[in-house]
Amino acid sequence: MSAGDFGDFGDVEGSGQRRVAVVTGGSGAIGGAIAARLAEDHTVVNLDRAGDFSVDLGDADQVRQTAAAVLEAHGRVDVLVHAAAMVAFGPIEEYDLDVWRRVQAVNVESALLLSQAFAPGMRARHFGRLIFIVSNTFWRPAGGHQIAYVASKGALIGLARTLAVGLGADGIAAMTVAPGLTRTPATSVVPAEEFDDVATHQALARPLTPEDTAAVVAMLVRDDAAALTGQTLVADGGLVLM
Repeated sequence: MSAGDFGDFGDVEGSGQRRVAVVTGGSGAIGGAIAARLAEDHTVVNLDRAGDFSVDLGDADQVRQTAAAVLEAHGRVDVLVHAAAMVAFGPIEEYDLDVWRRVQAVNVESALLLSQAFAPGMRARHFGRLIFIVSNTFWRPAGGHQIAYVASKGALIGLARTLAVGLGADGIAAMTVAPGLTRTPATSVVPAEEFDDVATHQALARPLTPEDTAAVVAMLVRDDAAALTGQTLVADGGLVLM
């Protein structure tokens, strides 16, 4: 059987063993929705400060150690979904370089380090999914105050495309999913009228939920998404048309 001897819903045929999916930021709204959706047919491991493995994703040594601990505990990782993100605001004239570096460490470098740690096992089984959650603000920045955040999402798109080319021969797909403005605790500071205004400009004029992003991720990890890699799926109701 292809794809690492697994069936379409993540089980080893006849054994009941599940694929293992690691979700960073799985204690957050979007990450939590992804973790809950994948838990239907995967063993899900939440990497977060309050997750199954507590980790500061901005600390490279901690990320490497945590990846090793996950492999020790579960023996394999078949799916990585990097949903954790740090947001920092400020005008270009005052943007602090240490803050910039921290955002890139949490949002981008941890995705690279985890991919480095899990790709060898994926390669050995000739199956893997690397999925990075980005943002439609890469195409439509909300203003000049999200410099580091938007730049980090662009870096993740570039990372996924490069990994897709570099790892495709080993059966590993790398993709990004870009939500639009979504109601979460992190966006609670956004005025209600801004949500309404964004929705009116979407082709599908309705509010976005964390479950919208989770549904796209769930589709991408399935075996019947085997022809997809290097792509960005924009799950924003049609505000950005690719």
